[in-house]
Amino acid sequence: MKLLLTSLLLFIHAALFAAAVDLKAGMVITSSVTIHANRYALNAPEELQKPLIIIEGSNITVDFNHAVLQGSNDKSRPDEFYGLAILIKKGSKNITLKNAEVHGYKVAVMADSVQNITIENCDLSYNWRQQLKSNREREDISDWMSYHKNENDEWLRYGAAIYLKNCTRSFITNNTVTGGQCALMMVRCEKIQVNNNTFAFNSGIGIGLYRSSNNKIYHNRIDYNIRGVHFGKYNRGQDSAGILVFEQSSNNIFAYNSATHSGDGFFLWAGQTTMDTGSGGCNDNFIYGNDFSYAPTNGIEVTFSSNLIMKNVVKECDHGIWGGYSYQTDITDNLFENNRIGIAIEHGQDMNIVLNSFTNDKTGIKLWSREKQPEDWIYAKKRNTDSRNYWIAVNRFTGNDKAFDIMGTDTVAFSGNTKFNVKENLVLGDRTSEIDTSREDELLDMDYQKDERLKTIKDTARPTMVFPQGKKEMRITEWGPYDFNYPLVWLKNVDSTGLYHFEILGPKGNWELEHTNGFTVVNKGDGGFPSVIEARVDKTIANRNIVLKYNGPSYKDVFGKKMDSTAAHTFAYHEFQPTSKWDVRFYKWEAAHDPSKDYNQFAGLFDAAQPAYTSMVDKPDYIWWGAIGKNLPADSFATVATTAMELEAGEYNIGITADDYVKLFIDGKEVIDAWNSKYTELDENTHHRATIRLNKGMHDFKIVHAENKGLASLQFYMDPVEHSR
Repeated sequence: MKLLLTSLLLFIHAALFAAAVDLKAGMVITSSVTIHANRYALNAPEELQKPLIIIEGSNITVDFNHAVLQGSNDKSRPDEFYGLAILIKKGSKNITLKNAEVHGYKVAVMADSVQNITIENCDLSYNWRQQLKSNREREDISDWMSYHKNENDEWLRYGAAIYLKNCTRSFITNNTVTGGQCALMMVRCEKIQVNNNTFAFNSGIGIGLYRSSNNKIYHNRIDYNIRGVHFGKYNRGQDSAGILVFEQSSNNIFAYNSATHSGDGFFLWAGQTTMDTGSGGCNDNFIYGNDFSYAPTNGIEVTFSSNLIMKNVVKECDHGIWGGYSYQTDITDNLFENNRIGIAIEHGQDMNIVLNSFTNDKTGIKLWSREKQPEDWIYAKKRNTDSRNYWIAVNRFTGNDKAFDIMGTDTVAFSGNTKFNVKENLVLGDRTSEIDTSREDELLDMDYQKDERLKTIKDTARPTMVFPQGKKEMRITEWGPYDFNYPLVWLKNVDSTGLYHFEILGPKGNWELEHTNGFTVVNKGDGGFPSVIEARVDKTIANRNIVLKYNGPSYKDVFGKKMDSTAAHTFAYHEFQPTSKWDVRFYKWEAAHDPSKDYNQFAGLFDAAQPAYTSMVDKPDYIWWGAIGKNLPADSFATVATTAMELEAGEYNIGITADDYVKLFIDGKEVIDAWNSKYTELDENTHHRATIRLNKGMHDFKIVHAENKGLASLQFYMDPVEHSR
C-alpha cells in the first residue's frame, strides 16, 4: 500500500511538472498552465497592439509561480520602456492570472472586454514612468498630466501596470505596484472589486476610473502617488492622485482605503460630456472611511457632481475637500485637521454639511461664487450655477482662525455648530442673503444609519500607515516619490549664507564620505541613517558632486534593481552649474512675423526691431502665467537667449521646455527643432531633449523662442551624460 501511494504521488508530481512551461515571446495560452519559476528576459514589440503573451479562452488559470518577466532589456531608462507584456484577449472569460512578476514594459497586463478576471498576488512594479523635470529650483509644465480624454485609450500614453477596458465582474486583489507611473486604470468597467492591493510610491495614479460604474474599491494602500511637490517651494500635484474618478463614473464605493501623500487623495471630475451638455456627472459615489491626508492640493476633490462623503480623515492638505459646482452632496462625519481650508465649495447647491470635526484648519468652511461664469462654458449656460441652499449642522470647530467664510451665496441655515477657541465665527462677504443663524445655539442630537452598501464589504479595517507621515516627507526625485528603501542624498535647502543642507536617507546601514568635487563639507553626520551633511560650494567649479559609500543590507534601487549587501555601493548628489551668463532679449511680434508660418520670416524680426526688454540671467528659467513684465506683453512675444560656455570635452544632455515654439543652436548648428504647434497640444510634449558631444573649449548657445497665446514657458537644462541614466 505504501509503495502504491508513493508511486501515485510520483505520478501526480510528474504530471504537474509536465504541465509547467517556459515563457516565450509570441506564445498564446489557451488552457490552464503553471510557469517555470525562472527569470525571462523578453522584449515585447514596441506597438501595444502586438502583445508579448496572449491569454485567450475560458476557465483558464495561469500561475506564474513567481516567475519574473523582464522587458525592455535593451533600455536603461524607465521612460524608454515599451510594449505590452500580457494581453487577456477580447471575449475571454473566467480567467485567473496569479503570482506574476512583470517589470520593464509600457503596460504590464491589459484585459479587453473580458468577463470575470481575477488578477491576484502579482508584483507589477517598475514599469514605464516619465522622467520628471520639476526640481528644487523650478516647476516644469511638461510634468503636468491630463486625463480629460480617453475615448480612444489616450491614457495609455502614461503606461499602466494593469489596464482594464470593457471588463465586468472581476477581482483585483493582493497585488503590488510601486516604482511606476500609473498602477490600475479602469475604462468602461462594471462590477470590479479592487481590494487589499498596495499601489504606492508611483508618480501618477494609484487607481483610475473612466466611464466606470458600480465598482467596489476598498481596503487598499494607495499612498505616495505624487509628483509636482517640493516642500517649501511649490505644491502642485500636477494632477497626480491616489484615486482618480473621471467622466461619468458613478455608483462606485470607495471605502477603507489609505490614499495619503498623493497629489489629490481623491480626484473626481464629472467629465467633458457634462461640461459640454450640462447633464450627467460622476454621481452617487460613496466615499467612506478613507484616509486622504497629506495631499499638497486637495484631500478630496469632487466637482460638477452629486456624491456622499462620510467618515473620512483629511489632515494637512491645502483643501480638505474642494467641491466646486457640487450639488445634492452630503458631507457627513469627516475629520478635518490642520488644513488651510477644511471644506471649500464654489457654486455649490443643495449641500448638507453635518457632524464634521474641524481642528486647527485656518478656515473651517468657505462658500463662494463668482459674479460671472466663463463665456466658453456650455455647462454654465445649460444649468443654474448659483451658490445656494446649504444646511450646516452639528459640526465642531476647534482652534480655527475662521469657522465660516461666505460670500456670493444665498440661503444658508446653521444649526447647533459648536466652536472652541475660534477667532472669528462667521465672516460674510458681498452678495449674501438668507443667512439664518437663529438655531445656531440649539443643541441637536443627530445620528445616521449605516449605509446598506457597506454590508457587502466584510473587511472594515483601513490599512495602517507604515511610511513616514507629513508633507515634509514627500521628496520627489526625477523618477517619482522617494520610497525610503534606498540611500539618497537629498538637498533640503540652501540658506541665506549659501550653505547647502543635505539629508542623508536610506535603509539600515551606514555610510562614509568617499569624495567631493566643488564642495567643501563643513559638517558631517554620524554615518548612519538618517543623517545630515552641510557643505559650501566652490562656484568656480561647474561640475560638482558629493559621493558617499553605502555599507549595509541589500536594497532595491530607484529602478528596482537589487543591490547586494556583499558589495559597497556609492550614492551621490551632483549639480552642473556653468558660470556663464545668458543675454536674454524679448521682442513683440506682429502678424507679419507670425511664428506659426515661416521661421525664416519670423527670424527677420530680430533685425527689424529693437528688443522690448533685455536681461542677464544665470540661465533661462521662465514660466509666464501672465505678462513677462511691467508694460510688457503676455502674448505675441519672442525670446532670444544667447551665451558662451567654456566646457570640458564630453557628451551632454540638453533639454528645453518651451511653450509655444523653440529652436536651439550650438555653435551655429541646430540641435533642437520644436518649431511646431503640435508640441504644445499636451503638456508632456513641451519638453525637448538632445544629446551632443562637445570638444573642450568655448561653445556658443542660442535659443530662439516664440509665444503665441496663453501660458508661456522657457526653461533650459544641461548636464553631462555621466550624471544621467
